Amino acid sequence: MDVNEVLLPGVGLRYEFTNHEGDLIGVVARRTGDFEVVVYGDDDQDEARPVFRLNEEEAETLAQILGAPRIAERFADLSREVPGLNSSRVELPAGSAYADRPLGHTRARTRTGVSVVAIVRGQEVIASPSPQEVLRAGDVLVVIGTDRGIADVTRILRA
Repeated sequence: MDVNEVLLPGVGLRYEFTNHEGDLIGVVARRTGDFEVVVYGDDDQDEARPVFRLNEEEAETLAQILGAPRIAERFADLSREVPGLNSSRVELPAGSAYADRPLGHTRARTRTGVSVVAIVRGQEVIASPSPQEVLRAGDVLVVIGTDRGIADVTRILRA
């Protein structure tokens, strides 16, 4: 999908793309941190009809909601393309030795070869978490690796 980026001097950036129904959709990212989603009229591509506005926090929430299923989908697709590579979700149970400790303390990648590509915490998605990201009981770690490695990560997190 092609996305055009247009500089709006003094305002911010506008991103435009055509959706599957042929509508030209615009997202105006304002310098203030606010976002506005607009739809352009068929007869006048210069006239936009506002659909809704979001502040920075609301835009981040919407991005996480829309991104969470896509992250899992992308890794599922990747695991189908690469023999022996799988993706899975591993929940950090209450009482785990790693609850309230940084992800890096698990040494999951070093010990198992498995990569933690995201953490799902309620409605929040933390993509590409750093080793300093503190794990919480109930977090769901999206991991990618071999079946054996994923089983080992599950065992480590349940200790």
